[in-house]
Amino acid sequence: MVGGAASILTLSEPRSLDPAALGNAYATTGLLGNALYGTLMTDDESGEVRYSMAESFTSTDGGATFTLKLRPELRFSDGTPLDAEAVKFNWDRIKDPATGSVNLAEASMIASSEIVDGVTLQVTMAAPAPRYAYSLLASTMNWIASPEALRAGKEAFDRSPVGAGPYRLERWTRQATMDLVRNERYWDAPKPYLDRLTLRAVSDGSQRYNTVLSGGADLAVEGNWANIDKARQAGLPTDVMELGGGVFVAMNTRRAPFDDVRARQAVAAALDLEALNLAVYNGVALPARTLFGESSPFYSDTALQTTDSEKAQRLFDELAREGRPVSFTFTSSPGTENRAIAENIQAQLSSYDNVSVKIKIAEIAELISLRTSHDFDATVSSTFFRDPEPRLSPAFSGDTPANVSGIADQQLTQALDEGRSAPTQEDRRDAYDRVQQRLTALTPVIFTARAAPGVISARDVGGVQQYGLGSLLPEELWIQK
Repeated sequence: MVGGAASILTLSEPRSLDPAALGNAYATTGLLGNALYGTLMTDDESGEVRYSMAESFTSTDGGATFTLKLRPELRFSDGTPLDAEAVKFNWDRIKDPATGSVNLAEASMIASSEIVDGVTLQVTMAAPAPRYAYSLLASTMNWIASPEALRAGKEAFDRSPVGAGPYRLERWTRQATMDLVRNERYWDAPKPYLDRLTLRAVSDGSQRYNTVLSGGADLAVEGNWANIDKARQAGLPTDVMELGGGVFVAMNTRRAPFDDVRARQAVAAALDLEALNLAVYNGVALPARTLFGESSPFYSDTALQTTDSEKAQRLFDELAREGRPVSFTFTSSPGTENRAIAENIQAQLSSYDNVSVKIKIAEIAELISLRTSHDFDATVSSTFFRDPEPRLSPAFSGDTPANVSGIADQQLTQALDEGRSAPTQEDRRDAYDRVQQRLTALTPVIFTARAAPGVISARDVGGVQQYGLGSLLPEELWIQK
């Protein structure tokens, strides 16, 4: 099982190899970050933290402070030490807004850090966060790059990134392939099991599936429920993480028509999510009827959305009589899934009076700009998680980029805060029951389906293991000879 090479299809190509610029999830560049930089820690199927380059990350005061202990003698691929100083440099850099990291919010939860010795970093939090380990392992903070290499500048770093992961960069041909080779200094020998990886970004779902099916690739990172179902039908191995939350339609509560809760409730009541599943996902997506999956300790069988056409029409008519008919533009990316969601919602609402929907297709860069400026009525977004922290709270409280709907509700924010800081699992469960109740009442978003952080592989591929938000661990992969 040791040796050989694998061709892997990913969902997106990085704009830079700087770990601060990568995204640690299945849909972004989790596999690449894990390959080049390794992991401080991961989690298992039950959600328990598992340590790798870190030996421990502990708190004795309810999350007010933490102590990070590294394994001794860790080395970057160039032979220089990966020590507490390197971790502090990387985390401080992610915390600096000038870096432009996607995980600025997570890094900013740290007020300060102090090097105790070569393998120990003492961390003081801005506010107690008992489950901060989950913020680390599901973010770019899990990846430590050489400070010396980062100081050389972006162009130099992209040509020759220096990490302590199982692989190092051999060649990157942008918009084509990235070739990685075994890092002989990797701490966890005999891993990685494969000698080489060739990564290629393929955004088209049909192309990804057909390439693996025909033997043109050994494995594909996947997020498309229809592809996963086709692979299963064809007898190809698949692996899908079960996460809470999911894909949702965000309604902008900052402006009309969705600044009125009745407009949001009307749209939610009007939609048949089973019909949407059939139209968008061929009926094979896992529905997101509840905020948490059934395996979660926070599961509640209270439905987030219930189809009620009479209620929907009554609310549409009521708003129209007040001179506030529900008319909005659904802004979508060109992606097949998002566009199909927009088109199906437009089609379903066309059967009601006093509601009209237009669709605007925006390229990714424009869509990001519109979200940042809050210049949209409705759009597709997502929040998904194994443990609700750190993902759920930013999605629905505070003035954060993740709060796409802009919902601002004191009871909801208080429940989210209590869920984050509560000392016991029972207290957290009570808090998240209230979160789900408020989300159901306020309806800032409509969940359409669970996310599908998955992998499709050839029959001779083994060792598929994901953590966090579907981030694939390349050092575990092997191919049967």
